Amino acid sequence: MNGWLWVIAALILGALEIVLPGWFFLGIALAVGLMGLALLVGIWTGGLPLALVVTAALSGAAWLVLRRIFGSSRGEVTIWTRDINDDK
Repeated sequence: MNGWLWVIAALILGALEIVLPGWFFLGIALAVGLMGLALLVGIWTGGLPLALVVTAALSGAAWLVLRRIFGSSRGEVTIWTRDINDDK
């Protein structure tokens, strides 16, 4: 397996995240990029099926971490209890 193909796929998925934001493609891009780097460095010696399983697990973990760090803006409402013009 060629690690450069994985890195290129990660870059494409990262660009797709710019077009369709939602942390989903970014998590996959991070996982695919990590797998590509592991292949390039020589850390990963397993076959393609196991690489896909590990990439899927890394993708889910990356997505959860991104959601934990950046949160979700869906359904969040800011309630202002003080007016900016109030003198206090």
